[in-house]
Amino acid sequence: MRAVQEHDDGPIFDWLSEAIAYQGVSDAAAHTFMKVHGSASAEVIRQSLNAPSACDKLRSYWQFNGCGYRKANWTCNQPQLIRDCSLPGLDLRNGSLNQSAYGLFLFMRDVAGGDFVAWVDRRIDGGSPVEAPDRLVMPLRHIHGVSDKVLNMALAALLLAGDDRRKAWKAAGAHMLAVDTLVHAWLKRTGILRGLGAEHAYGQCYGAGHCADILRQVSDRIDARGYNRTFPRRFPRFVQHAIWRFCAQQQLGQCNGNTIDDRRRCALADCILFDDCARLKLGRPTPAQGPSPEPA
Repeated sequence: MRAVQEHDDGPIFDWLSEAIAYQGVSDAAAHTFMKVHGSASAEVIRQSLNAPSACDKLRSYWQFNGCGYRKANWTCNQPQLIRDCSLPGLDLRNGSLNQSAYGLFLFMRDVAGGDFVAWVDRRIDGGSPVEAPDRLVMPLRHIHGVSDKVLNMALAALLLAGDDRRKAWKAAGAHMLAVDTLVHAWLKRTGILRGLGAEHAYGQCYGAGHCADILRQVSDRIDARGYNRTFPRRFPRFVQHAIWRFCAQQQLGQCNGNTIDDRRRCALADCILFDDCARLKLGRPTPAQGPSPEPA
């Protein structure tokens, strides 16, 4: 990616903000909306912030807190200023995404100093690739409306494909895990969570001993080079992505709420995992939609 090599924040912001826009709805719905309305643009936000604003929340990343913009009601936490505010000018799917886009832009400008690539370099250089996900995600998770799953998904693709010369990036990207509802439900349905005493609600998947930790432990037992000689030996991202592909309706579509009635035990006897699977009931339909396909 030329933007990474040239330390050009604009295209990197545009790509990351589009990835963030996929959260909360199906990929198809998000893609259709952006095809018609477009997505957040670094240049548009930059120009809007160059103009003086009466709202002090837009002055810096640290002040951008509690905006509260709601697109449906066209209001915010300082409604007397909204008519002259640039934030609602982004025609995104909902007001939370507008806040996410501005929050991300301000983070890259103020916290990363206008050089997000150098910031990533500093966060991961000299550290263990195993620690890299937390070192990158922890500061970014304070951006409004951005989940651990989305951050891991977007950063994994950036790190793995951004610049082949940055070996530390590729090593870190291999450890980024995007645990969505499909992956969580698979670990629950197969009985893995119960067997390890790690049952938890979706949304807590990055807690100690939960889904993400389990996937990293599993990756210790799988030599990914057996699937592709260019892969690292330990490749948690590959393990997670393989589970997602097994489940996702638009991929192999084997294990999701569209093919299995989660009020009952799975009865798909032709599944290659049938004999070894606990086939636990989830008690409610599970969404079959996961995050957008990304390099693994």
